[in-house]
Amino acid sequence: MPNSTSRRGIPASIWILLPLVLIAGLYWWHDRRAAPGLDGTVFPAAPDVETARFAKCSGPVRKTCVVDGDTFWYQGTKIRIADINTPETGQPECREEARLGARATDRLIALLNDGPFTLQPGGDGRDRDRYGRALRIVTRQGHSLGAALVDEGLAEQWQGRRGSWC
Repeated sequence: MPNSTSRRGIPASIWILLPLVLIAGLYWWHDRRAAPGLDGTVFPAAPDVETARFAKCSGPVRKTCVVDGDTFWYQGTKIRIADINTPETGQPECREEARLGARATDRLIALLNDGPFTLQPGGDGRDRDRYGRALRIVTRQGHSLGAALVDEGLAEQWQGRRGSWC
């Protein structure tokens, strides 16, 4: 009957499992250095250099402010967060959408004011949407701020069209 231990008394299965565990550990370590976006895009953990103080937009002049949960102005450029969709605040279809839209807007203000961030290209090859807004993914330390809104139930992953919140 064959012996399943090596000459040193260590089971042969350990010598098979050890390299697999080491390889898995290397993959885990590598994945911790950059975080995936909602669509699986990996954002390098580049230094976050963009920063400003945001408030809710009001009045006709808009330079740096938040319109709603997925749209904001930054240094005079209107930006649509490309990886999410949030409830509408301008023309909500129901009370629940209005309530969630207000919460998403407030939360985006808090997230943007939380510290420096990075504006990444939208990922689908388009620089602007049909309304002329710059399409960007907002990240902090490689993590999508849009993903935070999705995790909190205040946004959905962008599917190419507006979803229903009612």
